[in-house]
Amino acid sequence: MHTVLTSVRPKVSLVSGHTSAPKISTHHEGIRRRGAMVTRAMAEDDSVVEPTRRGLLQSGMLVAGASVMLPSLPAKANRLVSSDWELVDLPVQPGVVLLDAGFTGTDPNHGFLLGTKQTLLETFDGGKTWEPRSVAAAVEEGFNYRFNSISFNGDEGWIVGKPAILLHTTDGGKNWERIPLSSKLPGTPQIITALDGPGAAEMTTDQGAIYVTSNAALNWTAAVQETVDATLNRVISSGISGASYYEGSFSTVARSNSGDYVAVSSRGNFYMTWTPGQTYWQPHNRPVTRRLQGMGFVGEDKLWATFKGGDLYIGDRDKEDSFKQVRIGSRGFGILDVNFVNPDVGYACGGSGSLFKTVDGGKTWKRDKSTDDIAANLYEIKFSQAGNGLILGNDAILLRYTGSA
Repeated sequence: MHTVLTSVRPKVSLVSGHTSAPKISTHHEGIRRRGAMVTRAMAEDDSVVEPTRRGLLQSGMLVAGASVMLPSLPAKANRLVSSDWELVDLPVQPGVVLLDAGFTGTDPNHGFLLGTKQTLLETFDGGKTWEPRSVAAAVEEGFNYRFNSISFNGDEGWIVGKPAILLHTTDGGKNWERIPLSSKLPGTPQIITALDGPGAAEMTTDQGAIYVTSNAALNWTAAVQETVDATLNRVISSGISGASYYEGSFSTVARSNSGDYVAVSSRGNFYMTWTPGQTYWQPHNRPVTRRLQGMGFVGEDKLWATFKGGDLYIGDRDKEDSFKQVRIGSRGFGILDVNFVNPDVGYACGGSGSLFKTVDGGKTWKRDKSTDDIAANLYEIKFSQAGNGLILGNDAILLRYTGSA
């Protein structure tokens, strides 16, 4: 039995079966990251629109679809904290959690920064300075969207967020069109990836749904043919510890440059992988018994995994028993992300401003004490293909890479 949903304008339909992933069809008018792209499904949520933004909307200052410059807070000079990183002053209120950043494919210094409280910032100098932007198509009374992910291919870009929202631009972010998503989309959009070709993109949710479009979201095709719940129901008896406690969502999802995925269950008791062409996610036991906090890719053939207490492991992506602990000296603070500038030089970040560096491909790590006085958790490390590097944290903390690796 299938169900078709329609909206007044634009038109949206969704067809779902019993255990297969639903097919989404949408009709409307009108960073690349080196290594893995990781998103977290448990960042802060907001439910009240900022008064200044509502005032702008009511006064007619926001033009539908356009990316509009908002008044800036007084900016301070960036502060160099080490030979590799500087602390960037952002024109946003404290309390914002930064969630993703992406640069256009036509100008390596032109990019956008996303976060909670509907935060959208734009840079034209590689991240040294940022200006606030607002998209009228995303402003709705009573909502404050959390923008989760952004990606560009050339000047064509995409943004997804929570509550479920999809924005699309073809002119480098000068104008953004909102494309409706069905309320029955499985989960919250967590990752959007601009693919090669006009109108091509891949969208992933925190429930493991992966959809692909090649016509600017007029139609979406399910890449995963079976829901995660259905997969786990089949494999509970096959030795996957914790599968019966699955709560329906992932805490983190990471995508490699080649389109492979690794995701951690919300309880941290197992993980799952998916490779293009597979019909369903593949479940795996966690390498050790402690709570699994995050995973991502080291190149294309290895995975990193972090556990409660700040332990870091690295292993082969296809061998659960190959993971070996790497000494990192986390002092008990959780490690939240790992990413590499090149095959040798990489960084790990985590709680209470923790930052670590490796120069031998992750075999050994050294703590960067220069960030110890940063009173924030560092969530995400981003490196663009052009070499721009950013570390995103809570409380509007942004570090920009100044190294020369």
